[in-house]
Amino acid sequence: MTISIEKTVSETLPELILGGFLISVEVEQSNEELLTLMDDELKTLEPVLTPESIREMATVKANKKAYKALGKDPNRYRPSAESLLRRVANGKGLYHINNVVDILNLISVKTGYSICGYDYNTVEGAVVLGKGMEGEPYEGIGRGELNIENLPVFRDEKGAFGTPTSDSVRTMVTENTRQFLMIIIGFDDQAKIEAALDEASSLYSKFAKGEEKDRFFIHNANQ
Repeated sequence: MTISIEKTVSETLPELILGGFLISVEVEQSNEELLTLMDDELKTLEPVLTPESIREMATVKANKKAYKALGKDPNRYRPSAESLLRRVANGKGLYHINNVVDILNLISVKTGYSICGYDYNTVEGAVVLGKGMEGEPYEGIGRGELNIENLPVFRDEKGAFGTPTSDSVRTMVTENTRQFLMIIIGFDDQAKIEAALDEASSLYSKFAKGEEKDRFFIHNANQ
């Protein structure tokens, strides 16, 4: 697995850190224990979340700043964590998709990180984080054709397949997913990203028979 950052993005976002892992999973509907864990977290978050407090979360703030630096309006194309947190604040809870996606969303609202998750077996060749181009084709999950111009965009040999705003239909997690690639886009201490990955890995082990295969961190300083 090779993941890198294009020069255009690394120069615009010098503090960018990508942290993630590849993990084997078994995808199924979330069981009652996982759903209870999610509900308990939402009960803690909902009373204290407001649009203002969400915007001021360090992780959310950093993502919105990055969007602006790349030339994308972060209020029109919100990072996924902000969208999830606003949903929780409005009392709508989280979507229940499957155990793998539900755990990703749980970690996202707990940390404020916009987390990307893909069926690794649908990714072809090396992965590169670049900047979305005008007219670049992209079908977002539940969003149809998405304008990804100036968004941070993950690409493989077939083209764009992921952004922090919306994952794509092409690489989405389904009941056939066996290898799951999770990537956190961060701008702060690597230790905080690692703590989020540790918690996610533990939950995948418990609720999806997950076995972590590879963990990585990519810094601009290494480009």
